[in-house]
Parts: sequence; structure tokens; C-alpha cells
Amino acid sequence: MVKFEYTIKDELGIHARPAGMLAKAAKALDSEITITKDGNSVGATKLMALMGLAVKCGETITVTIEGGDENASEVAMRTFLEENL
Repeated sequence: MVKFEYTIKDELGIHARPAGMLAKAAKALDSEITITKDGNSVGATKLMALMGLAVKCGETITVTIEGGDENASEVAMRTFLEENL
């Protein structure tokens, strides 16, 4: 299991468009990705659940990666977050 924290920089937070992109990116990986904010965890492939976290700009999420090639999935998720959120 690999965990890392990321602070959202997008001024709108994780709203519909980036949540959809995040879910699509997570589905492409062979690991299970979980996003946690304030003790609430959701699968990164679940669009509505991601939006339900109501992550705003400046808030920190914890990304947990389990199974598959965890290291490659971590790099992919970090890259996605830096480029899009």
C-alpha cells in the first residue's frame, strides 16, 4: 500500500469535470485508488462519490493505492493531480 497527500490547487476544487477526469484516470490503472478527505473515503473511480467529498481549493486529500503496480500507479496519480488539480 502506498499513501500520499496532495493539496488541491484548482480554484474550483474537485468539481464535475476534474472528478470525471480523475475517475477515468483511476480506471486506467491496475491498482485500487482511494481518495480520503476529513475521514471520508471513496473509490477514485466513482464520479458521484468524488464530487460528494466537496473538496475545495486549498484542502488536502490523502490518496491510497493498493494492489497492482503501486509505484507506477502512484507516479501516474501524482502526475494527474499536478497537471489537473
